[in-house]
Amino acid sequence: MEERGLSSRSTQQVERNRRLGNLKTPESVQKLRTALHAKAKEEPGYRFYLLYDKLYRQDVLEYAYRSCKANKGAAGVDWMRFEDIEAYGEDLWIGDLAERLKKKDYRPEAVKRVWIPKPNGKLRPLGIPTITDRVVQTALMIVLEPIFEADLQPEQYAYRADRGAHDAVRAIHRLLNTGHQHIVDADLTGYFDSIPHAELMKSVARRIVDRNVLYLIKQWLVAPVEEDDGHGHRKRTTHNRDIGCGTPQGSPISPLLSNLYMRRFILGWKHLGYDQRWSAHIVNYSDDFVICCRSHADKAMGAMHNIMELLKLTVNEDKTHLCHVPQERFDFLGYTFGLCYNHETGRAYIGTKPSRKSIKRMVKSITEETDRRRTLLDADFIVNRLNRKLAGWANYFCLGPVSSAYKAINIHVKQRLRRWLCKKHKVQGKGFRRFPDQYLYAQLGLINLPKRTHDLPWAKA
Repeated sequence: MEERGLSSRSTQQVERNRRLGNLKTPESVQKLRTALHAKAKEEPGYRFYLLYDKLYRQDVLEYAYRSCKANKGAAGVDWMRFEDIEAYGEDLWIGDLAERLKKKDYRPEAVKRVWIPKPNGKLRPLGIPTITDRVVQTALMIVLEPIFEADLQPEQYAYRADRGAHDAVRAIHRLLNTGHQHIVDADLTGYFDSIPHAELMKSVARRIVDRNVLYLIKQWLVAPVEEDDGHGHRKRTTHNRDIGCGTPQGSPISPLLSNLYMRRFILGWKHLGYDQRWSAHIVNYSDDFVICCRSHADKAMGAMHNIMELLKLTVNEDKTHLCHVPQERFDFLGYTFGLCYNHETGRAYIGTKPSRKSIKRMVKSITEETDRRRTLLDADFIVNRLNRKLAGWANYFCLGPVSSAYKAINIHVKQRLRRWLCKKHKVQGKGFRRFPDQYLYAQLGLINLPKRTHDLPWAKA
């Protein structure tokens, strides 16, 4: 699992939610989802036998296609792009896909693997399914999500409507302030790559009996992976099929499947009575989780190890540790939890603030954006890029005393932008006179982060 902090997956999820926010769900699709959710909620033991026919409904497929298009994304192994589908005719393409699904002629393609950098300098594999596979997976997500949403636990905050990372941060803050200050700061090794297919399919089949739906999910789990071999050729491997583990990271169906399997851990924790025995409460976001206890965090950590072993998941011993707040601090989802101080009164309190790692990552990103080798670009282009980064960062890091972090980021972005402007316009010195704050803010339109704290109820420090 990645280092603590707002991971690239989280930032991508925030951006994805923003893009999809303007995509209205058709009334007929919403009616279907509402009915499925109501049935699942009313009858926890009910199993759905007929779902496959919902998959190729015109309204469902159209909405799935629009959602995938809004998410953009690169072409898969077939090199088909959305521009190609537009040229062919979107309605015609969707109709063809519906017919293939209806005749059961659809077969998943291999997943194209690319490697993206992690904050710690290492690389993380990301799978890119074809647009066809993404649309079919999204269509199935539209059908399955309301069913499993009825079963997911309140401790799970990722990839769910009306829930998010901020809610997870607030939940931990509440627990800390109600005496749950003995923390198990846990980390799993390669969670998405370790989920066992047989156990995962049992979790799905507990609700879904439609064999055509189960077959599709199984095929996506074992789909071959295609990547560059480093010599200009493509090679395909069947690693997931061979070992019987792993969900396809980067695919639309992966978040639901990962939530579904993590649910087993949370249910097991409650079933064994650990939440009551030590008042030990889990807060989970994707593959990240902490356990906040009133006492006996060491026993809670041992119990967590035992359950993970039963689930065939591996605890990262190097990154899993105990923490006692307020004497110590810990990071989760980019925030640091621990002792904070009111700058006006000096009063100490348990709170949250942007972690040092999160600030350093933002500083590095700004530095890369204002590299002096990019002076051929237009100033408006650079400032617009910076503003998108600053706004996105501030929208996420808006809980707790953020003023110090905002000021540090603000000083750095002004310094870097002035250096870039000096290089572009061949101006000697640091550019304070030629490019004062007034010029950066009023003329270029650079966002002034400290001013944003005026609207934040927690940002008073």
